[in-house]
Amino acid sequence: MIECFDQVLPHGITLSCRACGPAAAPRLIFLHGFPEAAFIWDELMLMLADRYRCIAPNLRGYERSSAPREVEAYRAKHLVADVAALVAATGEGPLTALVAHDWGGAVAWNLAVQKPQQMQQLVIINSPHPGTFLRELQLNPAQRRASAYMNMLCRPDAEERLAEHDFAGMFAFFTDFAEGGAPWLDEALRARYRELWSRGLTGPLNYYRASPMRPPTPEDPGAMALEFAPEFVTVKLPTLVIWGEADRALPPSMLEGLAHFVPQLRLERVPGATHWIVHEQPALIAKLIAGLIPQGLPMKR
Repeated sequence: MIECFDQVLPHGITLSCRACGPAAAPRLIFLHGFPEAAFIWDELMLMLADRYRCIAPNLRGYERSSAPREVEAYRAKHLVADVAALVAATGEGPLTALVAHDWGGAVAWNLAVQKPQQMQQLVIINSPHPGTFLRELQLNPAQRRASAYMNMLCRPDAEERLAEHDFAGMFAFFTDFAEGGAPWLDEALRARYRELWSRGLTGPLNYYRASPMRPPTPEDPGAMALEFAPEFVTVKLPTLVIWGEADRALPPSMLEGLAHFVPQLRLERVPGATHWIVHEQPALIAKLIAGLIPQGLPMKR
């Protein structure tokens, strides 16, 4: 059974969370991306809940979590601080693993560099490492075209445009970013997303507005103005990267040179899976995670 609770953090942010599994079991924390929410992890967490304490927060700006209006409040340092505080507030010692997808992965990569003591292992699902993403945005015209939607999301009228016609623009992220559409997106799930997005889109869109990691335009240099020193983006933890190879927004070229930034890398490519692999193949992801991490509590008989 999924539990819901609000975790108030010391710096005044509240994250609404979903959880399951024994309170005393080793912890796994799951971070969602755009335009999703913590509920995307429910099926996967329930598969692991016999041995692990699984916690999925709604990141700031999403669902019932705190949603500051200022764009600056969504800069990476604030997002990382939220998750670091959540780790400290939900148990003693490091996480068994931090699992993250899309924007959640952007936060997780940073946290793994800055506070590696907070986790034993990192699991990333279709979320580019900042080093390879920066390279692709600066040097690869195809990636700039694939990421052009990021600049659209920064427009001041993005909320209005995306909410038009029953959130047609939001649903397009699911249907247009995957070859063959999104057969998993049934009417019940559509209703759940409508309820989520009806709470407001400004918080989720502010992630893009606050980050310079986007294709350059004549008005904005975007990623062209960035440079990362290797020590600021090198992850020294054991890291599993799961990558759906049919991701139209983030193609497998993102994986080239990844081992340079992640020396303890294990890479699992999933042919035919898209950016929405968490929806498409939760059982596969649960199996890969369970095969990587310590076994936690004994399985119930």
